[in-house]
Amino acid sequence: MKPTTQLLGAVSALALVAMTSAPAIAAGTSAGVDITNNVTVQYQVGGVQQTDETASDTFTVDRRVNVTVAFTGTGNTSVTPGEENAVLAFDVTNLSNDEVDLDLSTALAGGTAGNIGSFEIYLDSNDNGVLDAAEVTAGAITMLDDVAEDQTVAVLVVADVGLGAANGDLFDVVLTADATDDSGNPLVATGGANTAGIDTVLFDGAGETDAANDGAFSALGTYEVAGALVTVAKSSTVVSDPVNGTTNPKAIPGATIEYCITVANAAGAATATDVDVIDDLPADVTYVTGSTFIDGDANCENGTSGGSFGAGAGPGGLDQVTGSLSDIAAGETRSLYFRVTID
Repeated sequence: MKPTTQLLGAVSALALVAMTSAPAIAAGTSAGVDITNNVTVQYQVGGVQQTDETASDTFTVDRRVNVTVAFTGTGNTSVTPGEENAVLAFDVTNLSNDEVDLDLSTALAGGTAGNIGSFEIYLDSNDNGVLDAAEVTAGAITMLDDVAEDQTVAVLVVADVGLGAANGDLFDVVLTADATDDSGNPLVATGGANTAGIDTVLFDGAGETDAANDGAFSALGTYEVAGALVTVAKSSTVVSDPVNGTTNPKAIPGATIEYCITVANAAGAATATDVDVIDDLPADVTYVTGSTFIDGDANCENGTSGGSFGAGAGPGGLDQVTGSLSDIAAGETRSLYFRVTID
């Protein structure tokens, strides 16, 4: 006989193997299968072999309901303010020993509801974690019908992010799969003693927002907003006037004024792209031809000649100066500057 410690060690090792091997045979014997056991008894009377006596027992395998949901992304899913059809990818698995229908639902568990919405669920038919055109055409779903034993189905939770969402905002979204019957009613455990038919046992674990043994499972995915934090400032400097030249010039008719427009993006923000500056000139000033510079620094220096001028191109017929800046990364500032004269 093995020492007790060795025996316990062997049992523990066997239990560990059984636990790690479980997912491969998670469903087990299918519900509704009849398991029959036959027994034969042989005996003699007075040394003479008598006719065998036999008996049998049959029972029906009951339904063990177990479903899981898992977020399949890596970390938080980055989104931008105003982004449409932002995707969170999930796997829904039926670990039951019977085919089941699964009702799908979403809920916002964290974040400002006003800045995210239009939640829909789509079947990820090619399991690539992306909402493809064919999946959009197929339409949103609320149910997975006839999910087989041990079958995993990839689904996508899709939402629209509001323009009011700010850099660093988090939106926690919970996807729940609830096992139901063919009529869409949640499966419930069979009470009382075991019956001759197919009883139901709820065997699921506790998910993100649901309890264990409730026939449902939930998992969480998170959108994280990566937005630009852009601030704009505009200032003017008197460059010269007809009386004082460049020495302590004053803003008198005929003076030259330089406008400085800076666009800054805060540290930790997403890069601002396609930055266009549109400046409507006030009345009583005249644009100095060729004076616009773009991609200057925070001091409106070191820019390159560019931009454009449109006479009467602005609202109400105002003259308009426009220019495009290069992408502005976090912590960077770019500028557009130009000159006018006072009429």
